[in-house]
Amino acid sequence: MKKIFIIILPLFLSGFLFSQKKPQKKIVKKGIVTKLNYTDEFKKISDEIMANGTAYENLGELTKGVGSRFSATPGYIKAVEWAEKKLKEAGIEMIWRQEVKVPVWIRGKESLQIKSGNGDWKNIQMLSFGNSEGTGGKDLVGEIVQINTTSELNALSIGQLKDKIVFVNLPIDPKIINTSNSYLITAKSKLISASVISKTGAKALIIRSLTTASNDTPHAKMVYYEPDDKVKIPALSIGVKSADELEKLLKKQKVTAKLNMSAESKGDTTNPNIIAEIQGKKDSKVIVLGAQLDSWDFAEGAHDDGTGVVQCIEVLRTLKALGFENNHTIRVVLYANSENGGQGREMYAAYVKKRDEKHIFALGTDAGGYSPRGFALDMSPQRRRLIFDWKSYFLPYGIYDFDQMDAIQDISPLKKLDIPLAEMVVDTQRYFDYHHSVEDTYDKVNKRELLLGAVAMTQMIFMIDKNW
Repeated sequence: MKKIFIIILPLFLSGFLFSQKKPQKKIVKKGIVTKLNYTDEFKKISDEIMANGTAYENLGELTKGVGSRFSATPGYIKAVEWAEKKLKEAGIEMIWRQEVKVPVWIRGKESLQIKSGNGDWKNIQMLSFGNSEGTGGKDLVGEIVQINTTSELNALSIGQLKDKIVFVNLPIDPKIINTSNSYLITAKSKLISASVISKTGAKALIIRSLTTASNDTPHAKMVYYEPDDKVKIPALSIGVKSADELEKLLKKQKVTAKLNMSAESKGDTTNPNIIAEIQGKKDSKVIVLGAQLDSWDFAEGAHDDGTGVVQCIEVLRTLKALGFENNHTIRVVLYANSENGGQGREMYAAYVKKRDEKHIFALGTDAGGYSPRGFALDMSPQRRRLIFDWKSYFLPYGIYDFDQMDAIQDISPLKKLDIPLAEMVVDTQRYFDYHHSVEDTYDKVNKRELLLGAVAMTQMIFMIDKNW
């Protein structure tokens, strides 16, 4: 009698699509638990992105083709149209706009000059704070007074700063190795609050740029005026070299500034968030990842946050290219108005709450396209432990840092809805050299580092979808 032999080849030798190979499940045999094994899936994701990824070329189109994309400008609308086109090219069918009310702020012409004693006026590079009041196009002249600490401010008697221009020369602390932490500590100082300074009677605020660079490029910042401010004073930043030189001058003699800013606010308009998704095959629970689509009005916004935008698109492209059958809905949100208001992120959170959508995970990326190092996990200890179990899968791709616990990017309003948050952690040592400045350009981004970030993001989304 003939025997019939059936040879079953392993799926990983068959050339089947990613969707046809299911990861090994937990199997219990005689009390022994066999752990999940996603090593092959991680490699498939990495191979696809590193060999065929389009993120770097897309970033070139966004930064060089679209250019600056500040809220309430034609550049932002151009970016919206570009993003929709790229999402369609990635194979995404579900794409829609979510209109957001955003402020209309026009920088206009701006200039700063200083002189010491009876010397000549000297031009200083400067940038108005976003949403700052201007000087009505007229010269605002006043003596500069330097304050470096809150104790110095508190020690001044009432009237000592009246009609003065306050200069705050507060550098980012170089001793803090995590530059994001150093930036945030400095940015939260009351000394760089226009509202705090205006209450002293001062008529303008100048700050040293919040940067790790040592050049003279000014870096922008957002201004927040309090509702009870009787006077909204102009606020601006200057580069590090100018700040150092101004400090030296002030130690020797009286220095006068002449400021002219035509910046003005003109009410509100609407700009859209762009939302795209691959619907879930098992349920409608949502895994969301997001980045900001807007940039400053003078900048390409390559690292901040063009890299995040193209990485989010790359995640969806990769999942489609590999034929991934996702259990849950995987959604990308490209946020409007992150730089001078944050209305896009607030609108999306309100949308989720109103629709009572079940979100099981949110991933944000807005720290630049540098080498990925890990994920900050802003969630319950129980959820963190689930992700800790996956460390061995990520380690071969340079991902090892899962200890940070703050997700502060555009996904942050979702925390109020008890949604587990994660934020991409990258090597930020160069990020604040370029952040919010004209130096944040396409040539500062390394293709391989950018793609590695997209690999890590896709791997994390894959693991959440398979296991949560």
